[in-house]
This record gives sequence, structure tokens and C-alpha cells, in this order.
Amino acid sequence: MTSSNSPHLPIRADWLATRREDILWPELPIIDPHHHLWDRPGSRYLLDELNADISSGHNVAATVFVQSRSMYKQSGEERYRPVGEVEFANGVAACFASGLYGPRRGCAGIVACADLTLGAAVDAVIERLLPAGGGRLRGIRNSTAWHEDAEVRSNPIQPPPGLLADARFQAGAGRLAKYGLSLDVWAYHTQLPEVLQLARACPDVSIIIDHIGGPLGVGPYAGKRDEVFQDWRSGMRSLAALPNIRVKLGGFGMKLTGYRHYQLDTAPSSDMLTADWRPYIETLVELYGTRRCMFESNFPVDKGMYSYHVLWNAYKKICRECSQQEVADLFHDTAQRTYAVDVS
Repeated sequence: MTSSNSPHLPIRADWLATRREDILWPELPIIDPHHHLWDRPGSRYLLDELNADISSGHNVAATVFVQSRSMYKQSGEERYRPVGEVEFANGVAACFASGLYGPRRGCAGIVACADLTLGAAVDAVIERLLPAGGGRLRGIRNSTAWHEDAEVRSNPIQPPPGLLADARFQAGAGRLAKYGLSLDVWAYHTQLPEVLQLARACPDVSIIIDHIGGPLGVGPYAGKRDEVFQDWRSGMRSLAALPNIRVKLGGFGMKLTGYRHYQLDTAPSSDMLTADWRPYIETLVELYGTRRCMFESNFPVDKGMYSYHVLWNAYKKICRECSQQEVADLFHDTAQRTYAVDVS
């Protein structure tokens, strides 16, 4: 379950258990480049929960942990408190690397938080994050998804508006190139022009768009899927012209997408998910090519809508007409190139 003030759907294990599918292409190597870990009131997703999901049938070789506001330090300067999250994620990675939990390498890459509005002063924060990550730190993400409508929420704590276009934020983002770190960006489709500004201001930084660029389906966008799709596609097309942009294909399980599979009596099948997601995924593959696209789980956020093994079955069904190399890119190679994940 989740706490009442959480924007995330509750996880109902008994409901998810109503749908079980045979695993498609069980030998296909997968790197899951986007998941979270946390222990919050009414919501726990730690090593055991992650391991249960990535061990549920698909050949998940490794994962990338992404900033979750989890296990921050409770003392010291505010800017350095996210170091605690990196220490925590690196500890989970060490548990997986021991082999005690099987061959999978959970948290083999870490995307941390560092306040990029610090500008050049963010260097001091990064220089503490790097050793805390034990060689696994790969990128930075800040909370930037913002909309004025109260129904459009994906973060328990609402960030300020306009961060992506803030000169201080852009200066801080530009510092990442010095350390070989990428920038993950979670923004709604209404913010894509700001993402474009950011990407142009930081041409030497690899920028990864999370959750397909956030097409909205709630609040003022409820019942306007076709109109939103056109706006979203236009924004993503503009970004595709920039070589430093990559995209994560996923995030469909958030309530703000407007999908209502969680209201079904039984958990959705991969066929249902495939029908909904195909237009977005095929559009992005056409715009960016498979070398700049990668599938993600966004668990446990998306787990309120469908189970892990059904999610990856849906992705595989969408790729039935793809070449062997295109499949390898989408499920493994792009993530490995992007995050330099060690799966040895």
C-alpha cells in the first residue's frame, strides 16, 4: 500500500497475482535502467522487493537506481544530504554484487540527486557523491516535473516551477560534463520546450528524457489523448534533432497518464498494454532510432498498474517486427552505453 498523500497508486499483490503469463524470449538480456528504492510510511520497496521483481522470469542482468529522495542524511548542510541516498544504493548494489541474491546486478548504476541550481558550486557536492557511489555513480536527476494544476502530480513534494529554464540550473547541469555524468530529466509534455532550452544550453551533457516525455491524461488533459499526443510528438520531434538526447520508454503506469487499468477486476494483460503503448513507442523509435531509446520499468511507481513480468512481455510483443540488433538496443545495449553498466 501507499500513504494517503502519495501520488502513486497502491501496490496490491493479490490483484497483481490475478494475471500470470508465460515469459516471452526468456533468454533475452535486459538492463532495467530506471527503478527506485524507498521505505516510506505504507510503501516499502527495498532489496527483497526489487530482487523478487527482477527474478520473476525475464533475464534481467542489471538495473540502474534513480534518485528517489530516499535515505538522505538527517544532519549536515542541506546540499550534502543526498550523499546518504548514494551510500544506501551503493550498499544495495554491493549486496547484489556478492552473488548471494543470484547473478543479477541490482543498482549496478546509480543516478543521484545534486541541487543543480548551485551552479558551479555543485562540483563540491558531486565530489562527495562520487566516492559514496563506489564507482557506480553515472548521473544526476533533480525533481523538475511541474504543472500548475493540482491534479497533475507525480512527486510527493512539488518542485518549484521553471527549474529547467533557470540559468542557475542550466549552469549546474553543464558542470556534469566535467565528471562524465549524464542528466536524467523527468518533465511533462507541457515542459518539453524548457527541456529543449536546457539541452541546447548543455550540448556536452548526455540528457536522458524519462518516461517518454510525460504525455498527460488527467486534469485539463483528461479525455484529450489525441490532442495531447500531437503536442507531445511535436515536442519530442524537436528534441530528437539534438544528438545529446536519449529517451526512456516507460512510465505508463503512473496515474497522471490517464490509463485506468488499475480499476479492472483483474490485472491487465500484456496484450492490453501493448495496444495502448505501441503508438508512443513506435513514434519514439522512428524519431530517435533504437540506439537512443531504452525500455524501463519505473518500479515500484508503475507497479500499481501492472506486474513486472507482464510489463516486459508487453515490450517484447511491441518489438516482434524489430531486427535482432534493434531488440538488443532497446532492452540492453542502449542502457549499457548510456550508463556504462558492468554486467560481468
